Amino acid sequence: MQSTQYSISSTSDATSRGGPSSAGPSTPSQKFNFHPDFSDQDGDVVLASKDCTMMFRTHSYTLKTTSGFFRSIDVPKPSEVVYLNDRADVLEHLLRMVSGKPLLPLESSSVEAVLHAAETYEMPGPMSIIRLAVTTAPLADNPLQMYAICTRYDWEKEAKLFSARSLSCNLHDPGHRATLERLSASALLDIFALHHTRRECLKKRLNDSPFVSGGPAICIQCQGRIEYQTWRELKYRIIFEMEERPLGDTILPGLSEWPEAAACWQAVCPNITCHRRLYDKAETFRVIRESIEQLPETV
Repeated sequence: MQSTQYSISSTSDATSRGGPSSAGPSTPSQKFNFHPDFSDQDGDVVLASKDCTMMFRTHSYTLKTTSGFFRSIDVPKPSEVVYLNDRADVLEHLLRMVSGKPLLPLESSSVEAVLHAAETYEMPGPMSIIRLAVTTAPLADNPLQMYAICTRYDWEKEAKLFSARSLSCNLHDPGHRATLERLSASALLDIFALHHTRRECLKKRLNDSPFVSGGPAICIQCQGRIEYQTWRELKYRIIFEMEERPLGDTILPGLSEWPEAAACWQAVCPNITCHRRLYDKAETFRVIRESIEQLPETV
């Protein structure tokens, strides 16, 4: 169990001396408010938030049956306040989860704090609720953050799901650095390997039959010399797209829009008596589509 910072003082002290901090009452000018959903006078435990803005009156039975931490400490008297080291919004999420009250939407900015608190207070119920919530909006809209959370708590199925969703992200984007720094070494290597493998596998496939090498060749129709430079440039564009977005969903649309693709579909044998088209557009689309579909999708 993680170390939990808390203290206890009387409710009269809290009123006279102001709100508490994680180590006890705060400045005299600060006043406590009871949360409207946790103000039942029948409750025999009063919890106070770290930020000294909210108090929660609840039942010791609820806490002791849902939390290993609260089972391990003596129940305070109703006239006493338990000062906890968590923000008011975090405590509200936890208490709603263990009390059977309507849940509030979890935001990506607060989910990790709620998870940490649930782990600290040994509350398996809230942790299981959050495990379900990470796969739904709005949390699921942040695949790298959810991948970090799932790998941290060994949620293997969900981690695989978010590794697949991470393929829409460029891991080299500086905006993702802070999230990636929170990953364990193995989780970080796994997701980088997935992104890298997809790019390298497609790159290798584009060098195999029925694709051409990209260097000089002999026209199969007129035996004249031809250059596959246009294909070489298109191939580089495809690999660049896979680097930027390993999901590969921009490639097929790009084959209809990119200047490099247009140059390929217009390329013909330079022999004036031949003018054979050098590339089969429909076949190229088909093989690239199949190649992308066969790439690994999860760690």
